[in-house]
Amino acid sequence: MPLPELTAEEHAIYEWQIWVPGVGDAGQRKLKAASVLISRVGGLGGLVALELAAAGVGKLVLAHGGELQPSDLNRQLLQTHDHIGKPRMDSIVRRLRELNPRCDIIGVAENVSEANADALVAQADIVVDGAPLFQERLALNAAAVRARKPMVECAMHTLEASVTTFVPGKTGCLACYVPTVPPTWTRQFPVFGAVSGTAACIGAMEVIKLITGIGDTLCGQMLSMDLATMQFRKVRLPIRADCPVCHGLAT
Repeated sequence: MPLPELTAEEHAIYEWQIWVPGVGDAGQRKLKAASVLISRVGGLGGLVALELAAAGVGKLVLAHGGELQPSDLNRQLLQTHDHIGKPRMDSIVRRLRELNPRCDIIGVAENVSEANADALVAQADIVVDGAPLFQERLALNAAAVRARKPMVECAMHTLEASVTTFVPGKTGCLACYVPTVPPTWTRQFPVFGAVSGTAACIGAMEVIKLITGIGDTLCGQMLSMDLATMQFRKVRLPIRADCPVCHGLAT
């Protein structure tokens, strides 16, 4: 299918990033043609969505349920104080459309589960995981593997954050190193919005690189960040030969 053309308005808006070596009009047209699913659009996924909408990604499918709580406001930058007690997704869609009315934004007021993961993944080219619960992360991972679609995995806790990219057939998957839900993991944990935002911006850049082909992605590697000491390191992730999710796909 041919890539969509850019309008004069789009040329004006994206001019500075079109200048990035390797992007050009062709790269921007790839962004316009691309679709991305983001699981949980809070302190982490919300900023991924914001950056991708700003970059000109053509379609965002956003999955996040529930109503806005006061404790969300230290990090969920797509929300506003007057929205407390109202469905999060309403504010998410409105704020993103205010930034980029050309982006096709599909808001699903549900969290990812085994019941809906396949249908959600089917709507996008690339998946971004920013969910706090491993039940959601593992369900999304399995659906992405079944659909053979790349998944950018973003996570944080206290002052630490990590980002990696899984590509079915080339890397292992989330279940290779987190095969089951950790017994002590809960939805609530210590968090600064700036730490979530650090992981989110790197995750958004991973998506942009996957779409445009510029640079090198974190395919099969995890970037671990300790923002207390500003130490960053990359580690190669395992490919488990007996992984029940991606067994036999990676070469």
